[in-house]
Amino acid sequence: MKRAWIVAVVVLVGATAVAVTQYAESAHDEPGASLVLYGNVEIRDARLAFREQELVASVEVEEGDRVAPGQVLARLRGERLAAERAQASARRDAQAEVVRRLRNGSRPEEVGQARAELAAAEVRRDTAHSDLERVERTASGGASSAQDLDRSRGALRVAEADVEVRRQALALAEAGPREELVAEAEATLAALDAQLALLDARVADLALVAPSAGTIQSRLLEPGEMAGPNQPAFTLALTDPKWIRVHVAEGELGRVALGQSARVTSDTWGDESFPGCVGFVSPVAEFTPKAVETADLRTRLVYEVRVWVDDPGDRLRLGMPVTVELATDAQGAAAPGDVQR
Repeated sequence: MKRAWIVAVVVLVGATAVAVTQYAESAHDEPGASLVLYGNVEIRDARLAFREQELVASVEVEEGDRVAPGQVLARLRGERLAAERAQASARRDAQAEVVRRLRNGSRPEEVGQARAELAAAEVRRDTAHSDLERVERTASGGASSAQDLDRSRGALRVAEADVEVRRQALALAEAGPREELVAEAEATLAALDAQLALLDARVADLALVAPSAGTIQSRLLEPGEMAGPNQPAFTLALTDPKWIRVHVAEGELGRVALGQSARVTSDTWGDESFPGCVGFVSPVAEFTPKAVETADLRTRLVYEVRVWVDDPGDRLRLGMPVTVELATDAQGAAAPGDVQR
């Protein structure tokens, strides 16, 4: 009796399975039936590293922490860079004073000094001229020698040259610095400003910030370790974009199109669904992937399809198996959605 009961149950289960299979196949062939696919959640990850090479001062997050864009994840020691910046700032301030001095030109006191020196030189010239005339008169009577006459003439020429030098110095003082000198000083100041801006950027790079929202997947450096551009400090799992990787048989490819609306469900969240759309259809066919979700995919040529999914609550996790239902129209052609990424 017990054995007959078991046989009856087996027959009933088999009949139910056949009925369900036939119903699914008929629903699949009916016009307007949705296309059901199976796949896994995929996300991108980013390996974050410092731009500067320095010792890690502090680490602000732990593995599994959710971070927001711009949030500080870790910091480097900055004593050396701060001293270098202070030195560059001092050089920049000194050059700024040079530019200011050249732009302002000569002070009134400097112009007055040049005029006084010219007047003194003119007095010395006049004195030398008077001495020469006196020597020339006495030399004609034999009271002065030819040597005295030559000496007086030389002194007059020196005095006249000194007057010319003082006159040119006054003209320079009144005209101010040359435009070329001002331009050179300003160019040097601009170079120092650029160097200071670069050091400010390097100081800002001492803090490693999250480029976008995500979850800390790996923490690879600790305080006291040496960080650098070639040494990742964190692996960040990005929460956006997020997509479902599925594979569509060649015979069903005509029912899939970019922008086509989709509904994503998972065993974890029960009947709750997540909206999405088809964002990528591979142009190249491939053989059945190693990880197959259904038995009929094992012998078919398939195309990879990525379904972008909206998950603002970040409830779909990497690798989670899900079911994707693509909506189609009454003729079985794809019904493009409004969202396309």
